[in-house]
Amino acid sequence: MDYFEHRKNILHAEGVSLEQVAARFGTPCYVYSKAIIKDNFHAFDAPFGDYPHRICYAVKANGNLAVLQVLRQLGSGYDIVSGGELDRVLAAGGRPENVVFSGVGKSRLEIERAIIAGVRTISLESNAELNRVNSIALHLGKRASIAFRINPDVDAGTHPYIATGLHENKFGIPSEEALTLFQKAKNMKGVEVTGIGCHIGSQIHEIEPFCDALERVLDLVDKLKKLGII
Repeated sequence: MDYFEHRKNILHAEGVSLEQVAARFGTPCYVYSKAIIKDNFHAFDAPFGDYPHRICYAVKANGNLAVLQVLRQLGSGYDIVSGGELDRVLAAGGRPENVVFSGVGKSRLEIERAIIAGVRTISLESNAELNRVNSIALHLGKRASIAFRINPDVDAGTHPYIATGLHENKFGIPSEEALTLFQKAKNMKGVEVTGIGCHIGSQIHEIEPFCDALERVLDLVDKLKKLGII
């Protein structure tokens, strides 16, 4: 359904005249459609059916508190990349156990904040970050839930400036190093491995790159199971 449409040359959002909105609130004015947000969320959520899952919205896309509240009402989790985004999620009523802390360059203060809040998991990008999170968690007397972001070496077929899943890209842990880091993390007292993930890029219009990346991640999962790491 088209929730934004012109009626007599006046743009309407969900039947409301944006000319009247502008007159009431002034411009510039940002208008979001709750109906579109709900439709798009369900488009991701519905195919999973009863299979246990949680869709996590990338807060960096739009941190508007009203938008985050709508997503919370729909049962969404949140993917954050900064301490500020965590604060916004909490301010919108989001639960920390439904938050995945991704992103590179997390500061010590942000990591501390995430551990104390009790986020679902902190996604790690390197051996150095594993050491840092373990050290911080031990200092706080807690055990941090972590996941590793793997670089699957998959060509997403997108613009090279926004591709993140090839071996030459700087993001994620090379697959050949992952087993060592998983084993190391298992023997650490300050962390608990609870996940594995990857990110291959943005503006991808084909399903094949995602399938290729998933197969490589699942191959790694099989290896970890055989070694008794997970």
